[in-house]
Parts: sequence; structure tokens; C-alpha cells
Amino acid sequence: MKLAVIGFGNMAQAIVRGLIDKGVCACSDITASDKSEKAMYAAKNDFMVNTAADNASCIKGADLILLSTKPVHFASVAEEIAGKVRKDQTVLSIMAGQSLEVLSDALGEETAIVRAMPNMPALVGQGITGYCENENVTGEALEMAEAVLSGFGEAVHVSEAMMPAVTSVGGSAPAFVFMFIEALADGAVAEGMPRAQAMKFAAKTVMGSAAAVMETGKHPGELKDMVSSPAGTTIEGVAVLEEGAFRSTVIEAVRAAAEKSRGM
Repeated sequence: MKLAVIGFGNMAQAIVRGLIDKGVCACSDITASDKSEKAMYAAKNDFMVNTAADNASCIKGADLILLSTKPVHFASVAEEIAGKVRKDQTVLSIMAGQSLEVLSDALGEETAIVRAMPNMPALVGQGITGYCENENVTGEALEMAEAVLSGFGEAVHVSEAMMPAVTSVGGSAPAFVFMFIEALADGAVAEGMPRAQAMKFAAKTVMGSAAAVMETGKHPGELKDMVSSPAGTTIEGVAVLEEGAFRSTVIEAVRAAAEKSRGM
């Protein structure tokens, strides 16, 4: 597979690293373009992929075109490549909030487009990505896109109506989790634990708790009850979180992020 990458920032680099490590693509089969000299230096010297002077040159010869630029820059990128994307090429967009309709209007209604939303844990190969496609994408092209999206974590096919939820609970939620880890560590520091040790306990606790949900298949509420002994320390802390509307605040944060994605 020949891959063109437009926008070689952190997420694109995580994707490319995963593809190379898993043997999905060879370095020689990847071409990157970015206006940042630093990004192009990384592409050429750290990842040893091909680089292109402009976006139109980047997509020549590619089977799959990865659009990983920021949404605010999409209009200028579209101007460069619209009319130059061949019918046998597929565009894979990981830009937040850009619907299939918006992408199609900018790139041409006959363009085969897969819309995806990866998340930040892709940087460590633990990402989860929701994706959907328009009617121009063939089965073979979708498999190619799926191979790319599975190169840095798990890929889940969803309807486009679910993409705002994917953007919030997948794309935005890592920031919420990082805030929770930081708060856990702060609480331990307040109790006298050294900062580095507190951060390790907090991060490992979140990691292990997530693994328990995935591996046991139990509802989080059931797992919470398993930890909460009568008149014990855990239920005391749970009561404080409930008093502070912890769960409803998280729900509203997810919904606010989803609503923002609809308006982008």
C-alpha cells in the first residue's frame, strides 16, 4: 500500500510509527507533506519516509491519502488537492468535526472518503478509533483503511451519526482522564506521598481499573461495589464524589465536547 500523509504532526507520527512497526507499510511506501520544517525533518530523518514539497505532489501515486491536518487548515489543503484525487484513491480523514458531506463538498462528490476519529493513546499503540465511510468507498478500500486504523490500536466501525460521541468519549476524554489522574495524585501528595510516587500510584490504578473493565466484562458499577466495603474507606470517598456531582459532571463534559464537534 502506498500512503500519502498530509499533516505530519503528533497523531500522524503515531500512526506512521504503528504502521511501520506492524509491517503494514514500508518507509519507502509512505510520503509526507507538512508546512512545518520541524515536521518534515522528523519525517525524513526520524521516520525515514519520503517527503513532498507540496500536498499535490504528496498524493501522486498513493493508494490511500491520510488527511491529518488541523480542521482550520482544511480549506487551503482542499484547494491544493481537489480535482487531483483519482477515482482509485481513497481519502482517510482524521480531522475532528469534518463530516463526510463537508469533505465531499470540498474534495469532489465522487471522492472515496473514510472519516475516522482516533485518540491520543494511539501515541503508545493503545488507541481506539471510530470510522465510517461514504458510498464511494469499495470493500477493498475500506479494508485498506481499516488496516491503517488498526496499526495503532483498535478500530471500530460506526454510523456517522455516532461520530460526535466517538469524538467526545474517544478523542476528548483522554484529557478528562489525565485530569483525574492528576487529581488523584494531588490528593495523595496532600496526604504526604512524594509527587513521583503519587503519580505512579494514580496512573497504575487507572490503568489497572480500565483493564479490569475490559477483561472481566463486568459493569463498572459492579466493580465499584466489589471495592466498596460496608462502612469502609472507599464508600466514604464515593459519597464525596456523589456530593460533588462527579458522574453528572463527566456526562455533561462528554456531551459538551460532542456538541462542539457538531459545530466545527
